[in-house]
Amino acid sequence: MDGQDEDRVLIARIATGDKAAMRRLYERHHDALNGFVRARSGDNGLAADVVQDAMLDVWRGAGRYKGTATVKTWIFTIARNKMVDRLRQSARLQFTDDVPETVDDAPGPEAAAAAAQEARRLRACLEKLKDVQRSIVQLAFFEGFTYPEIAAVEGIPTGTVKTRIFHAKQSLMRCLGRR
Repeated sequence: MDGQDEDRVLIARIATGDKAAMRRLYERHHDALNGFVRARSGDNGLAADVVQDAMLDVWRGAGRYKGTATVKTWIFTIARNKMVDRLRQSARLQFTDDVPETVDDAPGPEAAAAAAQEARRLRACLEKLKDVQRSIVQLAFFEGFTYPEIAAVEGIPTGTVKTRIFHAKQSLMRCLGRR
């Protein structure tokens, strides 16, 4: 059973009140969801609160899940909407899309130093992207969302996603090509 099928089974079980299924779904998506909200909001506390609120909505609304999008897309959309609502309420609607540091598991210090330098270069180039491009790049390349899923999460047409990805790639290639 692939991840999407497992998610669908878990949602069906959650709809019947299965707490173990909710725990499993939470474990499957917590880290990516928290990273997504934290990167968009720049606030660890807000990210934790939004993830909890979103997962509570999943618990309460599992029976209303229609299956028109993947479970992951549905959850990320709930979290994005919760985050926007929270930021609007606090009158500080701003998105930052920092890419979290990655740890290189390479055995040698030279490889770790080179990877860290490349990660810094990539992060610096990502920071130069427009906010809307950076957000979509994160969803596509760090979270593994498809273009239609990104469109659903962001509430924009799929063609807009494709255009933003295209321009973001062009900007990143130019930036990374410089030394």
